[in-house]
Amino acid sequence: MNAPLSHPPKVDLTPDAGTTPVMAQFLTAKAGHPDSILFFRMGDFYELFFDDAVTAAAALGITLTKRGKHKGEDIPMAGVPVHAMDGYLARLIRQGFKVAVCEQLEDPSEAKKRGSKAVVHRDVVRVVTPGTLTEDSLLDARGANRLAAVAIRKGRAAVAVVELSAGAVDSVACDIADLGSVLAAFRPSEVLVPDRLFSDSDLKAALDGSGGVVQAIPQALGEPAGARDRVQRLYGVSALDGFGAFEEAEVSALGLIAAYLETTQAGKIPALAPPRRSGDVGHLAIDPSTRLSLEIDRTQRGERDGSLLHAIDRTVTSGGARSLAERVARPLCDPAAINQGLDAVEWLLEQRPLRRDLRDALRSSADVARATSRLALGRGGPRDLSAIRSGLLTAELLSGMFAAAVADPIAAPPARILAALASLALDAELSQLLGDLRDGLVDEPSHLARDGGYVNPGHRPELDAARALRDDSRRVIADLEARAVAESGVAFKVRHNAVLGYFLEASAKAAEPLMRAGPDSPFIHRQTLANQVRFTTVELSELDAKISQAGHRALAIETETFENWRREVARLAPKLQAVAEAIAELDAHAGLAEWAEEVGAVRPVVDDSLCFFVEGGRHPVVEAAVKAQGNPYTPNDCCLSGDGQGGSRLSIVTGPNMAGKSTFLRQNALLVILAQAGAFVPARTMRLGVVDRLFSRVGAGDDLARGRSTFMMEMVETAAILTQATPRSFVVLDEIGRGTATYDGLAIAWATAEALHETNRSRTLFATHYHELARLEERLDFVSNLSMAAKEWNGDLVFLHEAVKGAADRSYGVQVARLAGVPAKVVSRAKSVLDKLEKEKTSGSSLEELPLFAAAAPDPEPVGPSPVDAALDEINPDDLSPREALEALYRLKGLSKKP
Repeated sequence: MNAPLSHPPKVDLTPDAGTTPVMAQFLTAKAGHPDSILFFRMGDFYELFFDDAVTAAAALGITLTKRGKHKGEDIPMAGVPVHAMDGYLARLIRQGFKVAVCEQLEDPSEAKKRGSKAVVHRDVVRVVTPGTLTEDSLLDARGANRLAAVAIRKGRAAVAVVELSAGAVDSVACDIADLGSVLAAFRPSEVLVPDRLFSDSDLKAALDGSGGVVQAIPQALGEPAGARDRVQRLYGVSALDGFGAFEEAEVSALGLIAAYLETTQAGKIPALAPPRRSGDVGHLAIDPSTRLSLEIDRTQRGERDGSLLHAIDRTVTSGGARSLAERVARPLCDPAAINQGLDAVEWLLEQRPLRRDLRDALRSSADVARATSRLALGRGGPRDLSAIRSGLLTAELLSGMFAAAVADPIAAPPARILAALASLALDAELSQLLGDLRDGLVDEPSHLARDGGYVNPGHRPELDAARALRDDSRRVIADLEARAVAESGVAFKVRHNAVLGYFLEASAKAAEPLMRAGPDSPFIHRQTLANQVRFTTVELSELDAKISQAGHRALAIETETFENWRREVARLAPKLQAVAEAIAELDAHAGLAEWAEEVGAVRPVVDDSLCFFVEGGRHPVVEAAVKAQGNPYTPNDCCLSGDGQGGSRLSIVTGPNMAGKSTFLRQNALLVILAQAGAFVPARTMRLGVVDRLFSRVGAGDDLARGRSTFMMEMVETAAILTQATPRSFVVLDEIGRGTATYDGLAIAWATAEALHETNRSRTLFATHYHELARLEERLDFVSNLSMAAKEWNGDLVFLHEAVKGAADRSYGVQVARLAGVPAKVVSRAKSVLDKLEKEKTSGSSLEELPLFAAAAPDPEPVGPSPVDAALDEINPDDLSPREALEALYRLKGLSKKP
């Protein structure tokens, strides 16, 4: 578990008499956020001081300097340019830091009006943490970024999760033992934990498996009464009853989220959807080690490429990609809900022309959910408004595209498609917003509102007038310059600077007549330089003011227009989020249909039985890799039944290394995930009785940081399976017991298989090199043997990658060693040792002598030296004459012939 992030000051940061006003302002802001690195805006840079500067310089590789003194000591300082802030911010967040952003909240010219020594007003506008990112530049467009909070009340646990960038909120109540599975399913970037729970060893493993930065938060913020008030304030409601019947632990977890958002968002209210009580809809429980083992959404190296999600993702929008990722990460357990999703995929699979048009239309859409969230928080810009417009245009287009299909009584879309289309139907308010954005927003708006230029000409007449004056200034100035030259006879040039504004400039010699002119001259002297003299006129001064005011007025009108649109988006946020969710759902369904057609996947039959039947199943990831190399993939069948009626409950899988045992195991586990995620499966047929918990113990790994060896980790995971698996669970185990002595390992594997069959009664695939386990087929009622076929051909070992009935006759370990490149001399020696061991091993009948297996053969009794050896020891060749040597030779010859 991560320790709470903090950066305690190493120096006294209290202001004193010698503290400058700006530094006093910094110290005040820092005092409010002692656990964050403070980015203090000063013009075009964010400056960092004291320990923040030291920490950031080391983390970012930027220059550490110093500026001024505080209580007699140099003040360390570092800085990053405002325009490059996002890049530096991303690096700090990835390293687990929190960053408080202190912005300039007024123009420096406004501050000067209060006096020459007045300080620009600054304040912290947000605190950036791993779980509260909203900027596109800091987010993975195709992955969710979530903040989670954990609470435990009265023996029950709860996890509240918010995706601030999209406004989605989830609440899950569960048993404490299931916390790890729930957190792993959401993959939060940051987890809030009440400080008193940091000493809870049972919670530690769940938090370690979450993958997020763990932050301590005061326990008092999770007390139910205060937590309920904060959640109600967050949603602007007087009661939470309309959202569902929350357990006390859920209210506490949601209260922690609300408290954290109040702090990090500096009082801004995010646009959040009502909490979805995920506990009301059952989800397949998958613990962290199983997720890692099966590489569901990330490989064991932490990469998306090579995962199940990457293999099946054919979505064309970022929202659709996130929707698909959530389905794969949290498959359902309700057959009715699963089949509704399968209905949608099947319908779109059959409607090929419509699916093609749908996907083409979706490609022009934008990320409405994230744009809405940024605008609601006051962080968005004109491009986010453009994204809203694009999404609403897509919604309008899709509604028309599906009109004919909806009206067809025979081939009407299924319920999930109809529900999405209903959300895409724009009401009067959304239509009005779309009309305003379509008419008023330019096609390619600027990124920042302060840059201007994003409101279409003709949308606001007063803006057009201000722009005309601003944009025509060059022509007006040129005319004035020509008149001044004609009237004075002096070669004037109109110049401009920030101090004088517009002025007339001439050389010192040319300006001499004007300098001698009286007070009635229209040319007013302003400034004399070494070689130039500067003048102004009443007309030029008035024009200067008008031009300056016109630019400011144009920008003010555009800013006002932007703010009006932004407030309207915030007001309509729930409706916009519904549109975004509908677009994402259609994209996810269409993407699954596209993938199913591409790989020849079929619809699984999902019901309440305890059946698992797959004919011609294929591993979706391995098949894609094999086909990319131009090779065929060998499909395999698998039949299991929890009640033992339609097949065995437990299959022992044997065969040589490299023959495909692990692939076979993972393949069937992934088919469970796909089917319950509402996706088609790569197989000829599949029938699945819904699984409540999925367990996979495939592969080896240690945890040195926690003092756990590979074998210890294996036993911890096996213990979790044996204590949590139910008759509706699906278990795949690979090589249990291999990390210890042979007979210890065999005993553990045997007992584990018996427990899964007799006690847990789970559908299980059990791969092993302990061929003795094949005897379980004879001893237990619902056990069968499978083996991965391999053949020796002309001295070479050929893997057929085919699961066949029966146990393997041997492991072919020596042959695999040769294939791996082990030196021939070592392979030859290993083969000779193996031959000797196989000749001397205990006969198979002795297995019946003990409950599990025969004891190891005893070591042979020690034997003394032979008579020949004893006689040779008595001979000293140097002392023998030729005759004595001949007699000794005859004597040794005689001894060697004795029995």
